[in-house]
Amino acid sequence: MRFAFLSDIHGNATALEAVLHDITKQKVDKIYVLGDLCFRGPEPKRTLDLVRNLNAKVIKGNADEWVVRGIQPGEVPEKALEMMNLEREWTYKRLTQDDIEYLENLPSELVIEDGLDLVIHAFHATPDSLFDIVLPDDTKKIEDVIMQKDDADLYISGHTHLPFIRSLHGKNVANTGSVGLPFDGHPLASYLIVEIEEGSHRLHLNRVPYNREHVVELYKQSGYPNFEMMGTIVFYGVRP
Repeated sequence: MRFAFLSDIHGNATALEAVLHDITKQKVDKIYVLGDLCFRGPEPKRTLDLVRNLNAKVIKGNADEWVVRGIQPGEVPEKALEMMNLEREWTYKRLTQDDIEYLENLPSELVIEDGLDLVIHAFHATPDSLFDIVLPDDTKKIEDVIMQKDDADLYISGHTHLPFIRSLHGKNVANTGSVGLPFDGHPLASYLIVEIEEGSHRLHLNRVPYNREHVVELYKQSGYPNFEMMGTIVFYGVRP
């Protein structure tokens, strides 16, 4: 079995299409999407339509929660709050009520074990939070916060936009990175493939090129409220 895990698309439909094309070439059996679907990108509606038309299991991320109910003080730096709520309003207006209800009703985690020789626990940020940040080198927090489900063999998350794979205590922990907004200085779209065969599993982080110049232009043409900063993030793959 070959599974694809992707996360943090953030309204970048161009990057998502490139990843889905690559997934087709990889002969993947199932796709899992770990949240942050359409907020902060130039094509929220087209991105969400692409996700909803997939035969995929999808869970909620913090950005999906923000689209539904807005961003509250303390959830982002104070200096960014006003602009991010303007971005949220811009996104909200481009979605239907059915889209909003879809985002609101997404589950927050997945436990994948049917017919497999291992148990996969997947979530957006941590099992308990859509917002908590666990960095790749924070071993104690990975052990205490990420690896909560004792019977799981593999833990997969997104949220930080920093892809990694680590082995701890005979188990693997992976972050998919971001499809639409990488923060690791490598601007290619990132996603994870899990290959399972006869009790063993292999993990591959795939990086996929796409037309970043086109996405930057879409930000400008669409009247996105924060297009200069978001275009820079997309083009260079750097944290805002």
